[in-house]
Amino acid sequence: MEISGPEHFKLTFDARKCTADFSGRANTKLPKLYVVVADGELIYVGVTRRPMRERLYSGWNASGKNGYHGYAWRHTHTEADLYVWCHENAPDGSSLDLETVEAEVAFLIRSAGQWPRSQTEIHFHPSQKEHRELAARIVKVCAKAP
Repeated sequence: MEISGPEHFKLTFDARKCTADFSGRANTKLPKLYVVVADGELIYVGVTRRPMRERLYSGWNASGKNGYHGYAWRHTHTEADLYVWCHENAPDGSSLDLETVEAEVAFLIRSAGQWPRSQTEIHFHPSQKEHRELAARIVKVCAKAP
């Protein structure tokens, strides 16, 4: 797996609107793993192939249709740090490897006490050493977040 990042972005928001200046790989349709850190706590980890602006927009404008109510953390915080990693050589643009890392990141957070506070969904797949090592590096980066 060739992973680039993290790219770091500051988010400011309320329950209805999010503001961020996205640049670089976050604007691509490459598979991405993203982590939200608020008040020094890793509160959410997600995966998307959409540009981050589109992905966040859908999380802010969810109506509850089909059971999706959007990001819970938009109701409990007003600013956060967003870290984005891109899978540069994903086979056929698949998110499978990053979904595996997503679950490993959530597991590491849970192992330290509790699931990420605003996590609502995790995709579980069999992991390999490479996935677990990447998850550990991601948690380490996010634990040092401002």
